[in-house]
Amino acid sequence: MGERALVTGGAGFIGSNLIAYLLRERPDWDVVCFDKLTYAGNLANLRLAEGNPRFTFVRGDVASSENVHALFAEHSFTFVFHLAAETHVDRSIQDAAPFVRTNLVGTAVLLEAARAAGVARFVHMSTDEVYGSIPAGSDESFDESSPLRPRNPYSATKAGADLLCQSYVTTFEMPVTIARPTNNYGSYQFPEKFLPLMITNLIEGRPIPIYGSGENLRDWLYVEDTCRALLMMAEKAEPGAIYNVAADELIPNIELARRVLSLMGQGPEMLRHVKDRPGHDFCYRLNAQRIREELGFTPSVGLDEGLSRVVAWYRENESWWREIKTGEYVKYFGRQYPEIAGGSQ
Repeated sequence: MGERALVTGGAGFIGSNLIAYLLRERPDWDVVCFDKLTYAGNLANLRLAEGNPRFTFVRGDVASSENVHALFAEHSFTFVFHLAAETHVDRSIQDAAPFVRTNLVGTAVLLEAARAAGVARFVHMSTDEVYGSIPAGSDESFDESSPLRPRNPYSATKAGADLLCQSYVTTFEMPVTIARPTNNYGSYQFPEKFLPLMITNLIEGRPIPIYGSGENLRDWLYVEDTCRALLMMAEKAEPGAIYNVAADELIPNIELARRVLSLMGQGPEMLRHVKDRPGHDFCYRLNAQRIREELGFTPSVGLDEGLSRVVAWYRENESWWREIKTGEYVKYFGRQYPEIAGGSQ
């Protein structure tokens, strides 16, 4: 008999890629997607799973105890991949409340349900931003023992969720592991994020906005490599383990923009420097030695190859992102699934 995996936030960017990856790489697994279908959750992201008898979609709110307990009453899960989160820093600066509710309360609700159900492994998706910023000119890097020093409401709620997960390991001996990846990119990424915003703007003939000088440094990890790391953690990691997941391809935002411009046959006149956002972290640099040594993970897709793939994908899937930019998908998909039995959204 195969395993059953729950992916929360499965209609989002990384979640939908993870679902497709699990269905492909583990043909004896059933996969359940649990998603509230907020602005960044899109059922069109799940088209690779559509019609697969091993896939089930359930609409519900991870921060609703009624929703989550109804879900666990209906399904028995071996693995839980917790990816449901509010993730956009700019939005957290405008209004932190949704981030507190989903990222903190939602994690607490899900941990308790998973503990009561006795799941074999709970994999929590965190972020490199929980460590805070490395100052300009420093060669410092963060390992898994580095202190958490979040600098915006988004990263603060993710750090709080990490601490909740660690408390369940200590207090209840719950088999939780935590992934802290660097910036992800790939297909189905919401167009407000840096890379798809650049690509779709250029397709539309619009300029690329760059915060400040553009010298902020980021490490870019192709989404399928992240999915592979999450599966390895579910199957091989020890309970309580925390893993940085990095590509070791740290480049300034302005250089990333130039690479995209070159791939799309555009020049520097399409760059527009805009006012920097408050609390903009300069650099996230992770030491990912632990996951390499303990699980044997190394990224398989380099940045140049990954950028070529993602530019091609957004060019070939204009209908997907054009609907998002107009907001039509929100109006349509929000009517397709009623709230899960046991509570409202």
